This record gives sequence, C-alpha cells and structure tokens, in this order.
Amino acid sequence: MDKRELYDSFVNLEQNTQQMLAKIDEMKTDMTQILERNAELEIENQHLREHLEELQTPESEAAQAKRSGESGADDKTPQLSKSRANLEKLYEEGFHVCYLMYGSRRIDDEPCAFCLDVIYGERH
Repeated sequence: MDKRELYDSFVNLEQNTQQMLAKIDEMKTDMTQILERNAELEIENQHLREHLEELQTPESEAAQAKRSGESGADDKTPQLSKSRANLEKLYEEGFHVCYLMYGSRRIDDEPCAFCLDVIYGERH
C-alpha cells in the first residue's frame, strides 16, 4: 500500500465516521422525541383512566369527597394538584419542567432547582 492509498483510506474512514456520527445524532433526537411523546401519552392515559373511573362510580366519589372533607385535618402531607402531579411525573421521567429548559432531557437525571421550585414551590 503506497502513501496515496493510505491517505485515501484515512479520508474515507473519516467521512464514514462523520456520517455515522450524524446518523447517531439524528437517532438521538428521534429517541428524545419518542420519549417525550411517550411521557405525554402516559399522562393522557392516566387522565382518561381517572375520568373513566369517575364516570363509573359517581356516587362513591361523592361519598369519598364528603369523608375527605371531614378527615382532611388528619392528612399532614399536602397533595399536589393534578397539574403539578403531571409536572412531577414528567420530571421523574427525566425531562425539565422549568421555564428555562422545558421539555429538554435532564442529563443523567441531574436535579434542577428551577424544576423543583415549579413542582413543589410556594402555591399561590
């Protein structure tokens, strides 16, 4: 193998590597979109289940609401609203829910103070 063939081989290898990196980046972007869509569908599915359960047992819901109103003082852990619970679920799935980086993937599931403030911060 002469010098020219060796050089051409390196150029071809470099081009193939760049094409492969571009394909990997494209696949990574597609996978992120799929994961985001999956999280959205899981939340929507949960809402539909809750709604279906409400429609199937309206009397038991009313009775439960009365009982929870009477014993609400005993519950010391504050419950999140549905919207905050949805944000919490997205956050646990590995996505930012803060206004700075909403929807982007949290790298290695690192904590984000802004996201945590949105979910658990002072309620107005």
